[in-house]
Amino acid sequence: MLIRRVIPVLDVQRGRLVKGMQFGDLHDAGDPVAAGCLYGEMGADALIVLNIGSDPSYHDDFLDQVSRLAACCQVPVIAGGGVKDEASFGALLDAGASAVSVASAAIRDPGLVERLAKEFGSEQVLAAVDARWAGTGWRVHSDGGRRITDLDAIEWCERLESMGAGQIMLVSMDRDGTGAGFDTDLVRYVREKVQIPLIVAGGAGRLEDFVEACRAGAHAVTAASLFHFRSLTVGEVKEALSREGFGVGERASFA
Repeated sequence: MLIRRVIPVLDVQRGRLVKGMQFGDLHDAGDPVAAGCLYGEMGADALIVLNIGSDPSYHDDFLDQVSRLAACCQVPVIAGGGVKDEASFGALLDAGASAVSVASAAIRDPGLVERLAKEFGSEQVLAAVDARWAGTGWRVHSDGGRRITDLDAIEWCERLESMGAGQIMLVSMDRDGTGAGFDTDLVRYVREKVQIPLIVAGGAGRLEDFVEACRAGAHAVTAASLFHFRSLTVGEVKEALSREGFGVGERASFA
């Protein structure tokens, strides 16, 4: 049975955990290391921690936070944000990340994913795709959602897989922070085209949303605000998935 993973997402800006809506209106949500360690104790299957700030003076602090998270939370840490080349990718692995997310750099340099897969292994390359509905399809955005590209999101996911990405994190910008549910149409279309694991993000608001995302083809489901502000717990999500017949990891805590 395919095991579905439940993964909290930690967006970090200038060393602090933040959360907003549709990639804006950010609010402080606490200390990312403390939050990550707690999620590890609560049964999270992994953590995704993203440095969304553009201030290079916080780069070393972020590497330190990744290192402390990897040491304390006892679950795989997927890190990203500001990855531009092989050196910045490798630095996050050296800090303790089990996989590294690459997004905008792959758009600017399409050969990057292939080089990373060859040097570090596909299983350590997570390609992040920020997608927004554009009337006739979903378009990929880059640079933290600030720039729209001419890339079709579904086609881009296919290309990322062919270039060697080991998994894809598919983010619905339209649903991010809204609590309106994952964009299951987008998930379903991408799932029909790619075989590698698909992590979905953006829009979770209730337990049924996670179930519907898995029905649409998600291998892993994520949330940020719901978990940060204790509206739902990792254990509650796993319990809901289990009730609907989906396999969940042995680390699941239903308490």
